[in-house]
Amino acid sequence: MTQEFDVLVIGSGLAGLTTALHLSATHRVAVITKRALLDGSSNWAQGGIAAVLAEGDSYASHVEDTLVAGAGLSDREATEFTVKNAPAAIAWLQELGVPFSTEAGELHLTREGGHSHRRIVHAADATGAAVQATLVQRVKDTPGITVFEHHMLVDLITDRRVPGSGSGHRCFGAYVLDTVRDEVVTFTARHTVLATGGAGKVYLYTTNPDTATGDGIAAAWRAGCQVANMEFIQFHPTCLYHPHAKSFLITEAVRGEGGILKLPPHLGDLGGHRFMPDHDPRAELAPRDVVARAIDYEMKKHGLDCVHLDISHQSPEFLREHFPNILARCAELGIDITKEPIPVVPAAHYTCGGVVTDLDGRTEIGGLYAVGETTCTGLHGANRLASNSLVECMVFAQAAVGAIRSAPLGAPPALPEWDDSRVTDADEMVVISHNWDELRRFMWDYVGIVRTNKRLERAAHRITLLQREIQEFYAQFHVTRDLLELRNLVQVADLIVMSAMLRHESRGLHFSLDYPDMLPQAKPTILVPPGR
Repeated sequence: MTQEFDVLVIGSGLAGLTTALHLSATHRVAVITKRALLDGSSNWAQGGIAAVLAEGDSYASHVEDTLVAGAGLSDREATEFTVKNAPAAIAWLQELGVPFSTEAGELHLTREGGHSHRRIVHAADATGAAVQATLVQRVKDTPGITVFEHHMLVDLITDRRVPGSGSGHRCFGAYVLDTVRDEVVTFTARHTVLATGGAGKVYLYTTNPDTATGDGIAAAWRAGCQVANMEFIQFHPTCLYHPHAKSFLITEAVRGEGGILKLPPHLGDLGGHRFMPDHDPRAELAPRDVVARAIDYEMKKHGLDCVHLDISHQSPEFLREHFPNILARCAELGIDITKEPIPVVPAAHYTCGGVVTDLDGRTEIGGLYAVGETTCTGLHGANRLASNSLVECMVFAQAAVGAIRSAPLGAPPALPEWDDSRVTDADEMVVISHNWDELRRFMWDYVGIVRTNKRLERAAHRITLLQREIQEFYAQFHVTRDLLELRNLVQVADLIVMSAMLRHESRGLHFSLDYPDMLPQAKPTILVPPGR
């Protein structure tokens, strides 16, 4: 079966839907999403969107805060481009009707770790959900967009697969698994946009939804794209620690509004000690990598399962207004945040590296673009500044839209349909489940917040063994979503470990006990696919 469109957008988060909405008036757009439209990471974002809107703030200040957080590795041109286009992106969301929080008729701006000013536009503590709900409704009401839910990317179709299609390296669409009908569909398009998000599920503990399996990064690598800075995985300092609270994030804004990190009371004289000033003069408002390492240090030093984040000194009215979802979720679990602290642990949160693109979202493959967390634009460097992710999605999506509009459409060549005539149904799916669990555990143990050469070598060895098993499965059995996600996660894990082994220093989110010092010159880690 073949579907033909002008533009194929793979992913339904903020980056993908922004791209689709802006192109819908001039192009026939397909949006591919492997589960439902709202099941991606954008819908989970709590904190907000960073933009210079307040009196006394400036582009220069936002740029400088981003560069400082990026530990010398952020690209200045990409940073300035993002910061200067951020206010227009917020205005576009307001025009669409996103219900941002206001105060005295003006947008309410909060402050988060690493920011020198209040510049975080938000919708209470569920910004992503408010933005996504608005965009999804607009997409559903737009005739030029066709949505394919429960469709998962298998592989990109490049001219490597299409003999005689031209001398340049181009993308003509993708093979996509319809997980409901259990068949692979060929999607042809002159322009393909990867907006599949990050790869947090490569780790045992993550704030990400189950969809965050690095699909676009892995597919782009297999197609021949360069990938950069994959060693920089941001661990959010404060994920709710509770056996029944899967992946529930406690937003950065809690610390921005005065939340204090403390040791738990059972430590006797040390119980209740505010430990962040011991690690950094910025205390709880230090960048995320600093706070996450401090929590990890205190947990290991004292043998703790978690630390405490206390915001109970704020009034109940303040907490209900600013953090209604956190207050409600904690209450469901028997935690009254108006009276007691929140137990928290660090968890994998954001993939700072990804597919290399230019400022228009172009990859090295003609007709292939990437936007959002899937990419490495140079903005985040060695550590993403809080609330710079959603704005990056919109700014680079709109830039990619401009590049697509200026490019000729033409007609894609006839593409070969997917052939699975030589494969069978797998009879031992439990192997996939066990491999998934093994991968996430050893990535957490060996490639987590603090790394060593020995740990990385162990991880690399395990990845090699897993890749052999998975490739055998992929070659012999019908593809399933579980198999495809595991294949992608193992590929992304390999990229993370390769990148980490190449960086002989500690910088930003990459901290090595073997190389504790930061080198005087910051250089990106760029991986080139075999055969390039």
